[in-house]
Amino acid sequence: MDLKVILISLLLGVFCYCNPQKEGNECISANAKHCGECIQAGAKCGWCEQENFLKQGEALSTRCDEVESLKDRGCNDSQIQNPTGKKWIITNKRVTNRKKVTGVETNKPKPEEITQIQPQKLRLNLRSGQPQSFDLKFKRAEDYPIDLYYLMDLSYSMKDDLENVKNLGTSLMLEMKKITSDFHIGFGSFVEKTVMPYISTTPSKLLNPCTGDQNCTSPFSYKNVLSLTSDGNMFNSLVGKQQISGNLDSPEGGFDAIMQVAVCGKEIGWRNVTRLLVFSTDAGFHFAGDGKLGGIVLPNDGKCHLEDNVYTMSHYYDYPSIAHLVQKLSDNNIQTIFAVTEEFQPVYQELKNLIPKSAVGTLSANSSNVINLIIDAYNSLSSEVILDNSKLPEGVEIEYKSQCKNGVVNDKDDGRKCSNISIGDEVNFNITVTSKGCPNEGKSETIKIKPLGFTEEVEIILNFICDCQCQNNDVVKKSEKCSLNGTFECGACRCFEGRVGRNCECSSNDMATDDMDQTCRKDNSTDICSNNGECVCGTCECKKRPNPEERYSGQFCECDNFNCDRSENKLCGGNGRCVCRECICDPMWSGRACDCSLDNSTCLATNKQICNGRGRCECGVCKCTDPKFQGPTCETCPTCPGVCAEHKLCVQCRAFGTGEKMKTCKEECSYFNLITVKDRNKLPQPNDYPYPVMHCKERDANDCWFYYTYAVNDTEREVHVVDKLDCPSGPDIIPIVAGVVAGIVLIGLALLLIWKLLMIIHDRREFAKFEKEKMNAKWDTGENPIYKSAVTTVVNPKYEGKC
Repeated sequence: MDLKVILISLLLGVFCYCNPQKEGNECISANAKHCGECIQAGAKCGWCEQENFLKQGEALSTRCDEVESLKDRGCNDSQIQNPTGKKWIITNKRVTNRKKVTGVETNKPKPEEITQIQPQKLRLNLRSGQPQSFDLKFKRAEDYPIDLYYLMDLSYSMKDDLENVKNLGTSLMLEMKKITSDFHIGFGSFVEKTVMPYISTTPSKLLNPCTGDQNCTSPFSYKNVLSLTSDGNMFNSLVGKQQISGNLDSPEGGFDAIMQVAVCGKEIGWRNVTRLLVFSTDAGFHFAGDGKLGGIVLPNDGKCHLEDNVYTMSHYYDYPSIAHLVQKLSDNNIQTIFAVTEEFQPVYQELKNLIPKSAVGTLSANSSNVINLIIDAYNSLSSEVILDNSKLPEGVEIEYKSQCKNGVVNDKDDGRKCSNISIGDEVNFNITVTSKGCPNEGKSETIKIKPLGFTEEVEIILNFICDCQCQNNDVVKKSEKCSLNGTFECGACRCFEGRVGRNCECSSNDMATDDMDQTCRKDNSTDICSNNGECVCGTCECKKRPNPEERYSGQFCECDNFNCDRSENKLCGGNGRCVCRECICDPMWSGRACDCSLDNSTCLATNKQICNGRGRCECGVCKCTDPKFQGPTCETCPTCPGVCAEHKLCVQCRAFGTGEKMKTCKEECSYFNLITVKDRNKLPQPNDYPYPVMHCKERDANDCWFYYTYAVNDTEREVHVVDKLDCPSGPDIIPIVAGVVAGIVLIGLALLLIWKLLMIIHDRREFAKFEKEKMNAKWDTGENPIYKSAVTTVVNPKYEGKC
């Protein structure tokens, strides 16, 4: 390869590395062969069906591009296929503005006649990547009917609780009447699976599982004691007949009971109203997997197995999982209230976090506070609305945005819910549905959205836009435009299998022939399509660039729109367009890189002259002809004498009659008008005149300063000068002498004081040293060698110490 070519390639590689191109758009990346593929690539993609749209070298897939790009490339707006999604509201009943009335209500609507959510049904036509939004209104109707089912643990530890629950029916009925005039209540009980090791299976314990003289009923898994009824006295009567039972382990089989209450709607008597399940216990719970202890391994089937209101398959199916319970409670619109003792509050709080639309209340030791607990939990549940949707088709996404009470707006995960609302408050949700591609081969899908704990829902029919209108209209099979080997649709040929070419004129088996390749070589070159494309049926189809704004073109793909000269790192200086590697400049621009401006306004000086008359304007920049001048408009001359220095002597001689030109002042200094002012504040300021004013400060031979301004007013020169010189005053001798003398005296005194201080310190140190040595002095206790005692002792040599 030629060295020059290698160097150019390396430079281009470095340039591309330093200046990465923006990523290609999804329309180009789709490489669409027909209109349907194009519009599924993205919401901005359009297909140009204009027959003469493709230029030489452009592939069929280049008909697919962003709509604005297609217009820029010359496609007529009416020839662009760009279908958009739509929405239709099919059922739109207004929410019910119902008020609670006292006494007997006439024309009382049935529960199914009350509307709390609007709209109820709509259809969306979805274009890939194009979201469709609609508003959903929710208003909790006042005096809405309520079904409450009380599910109680009847193990032995709940004995004292049962006594308080026996009168629950009428008391709770009275309290709930304050909320709704249509209230039903039911009762069920549970203990545990009837197999070891949960209960004792000895015959005597099966009859009476309690110890001592306690009379207990046989253990059971779940009983539906009373289906939902409006008769509170019947509740008291049937509950009053219940007896405590017993089991062996601490956790209870409450999950089995909850599952049966949820799925046995007919037996329980659930209506399509607000459904509340109160779960009362003082113990924990078994869940999926615990059944293995009793040899039960078959997963819970989530179906109703009540015979004579008793759950008969507890020994056959395992406990349900939490997720299974969540699904069934949600499917049946049941809101759960866990009334548990304080000891198990943490456990059921965690369970509440897993079960939507549930609440936990602290049950007193004997359940005496159960009514207040239920009322508080109901108010808590009814103060929050949470939307949920059914399973979405693959590729479909849904987003929620809520507009709640007091102007509170939530989005993302919190957009599904509104809190702190009261009965009768109206809240709004904005719901956006977006699809990607064409799910399920374009077949219609239906999804549903509903507030958790309510039976009402919104039904949404989803239709997917997978094809263009031109694929259904004006389609010609075996068209002559396609050499009878393809279908002409949307302005292009869609070739039959085995045929290629823009007009389907070639067989795919004959593509790689020397004759065809020869027609794709420029000037008998060895490069096919200039190495920038493929030879398809004897015609070059140029390859695409990652950047959709960059394209190869030409009969042999020899042209492109990105290899033109650059200026300031911009193609054609940002002032033109690149056509076949040459810049076509915009008006008022010229040059190889369109970087030469033909606009002279940037060369105008403040005097409205081009370059101050000292140069010429080239490409919007002044080129000064006099090398002494420089600046954007040749206005400065660093080597020229300053204006102030130039006029100093003339101003001095005319204003003050001094200076070197004093004798020749009239002859040499009459070229300006002299105006005197009293002080510097009276001098002209730059903003006072439309022409420039130069302020000057100069000094004369006597070191006196004088101040003046110089300005050129059209053809006249004006000098304003302060009429008084600013001369320095002489020094005051007396203070200077006095200061020097005082300084010498003070320095002498200071030196004497320092000397005296040093002497005192020295004397004190010597005296202290003397005192120390005096204190340490001691007399020598040894004998003086010249000392002789006055006493002489003589010893008798004959003396032997005897008397």
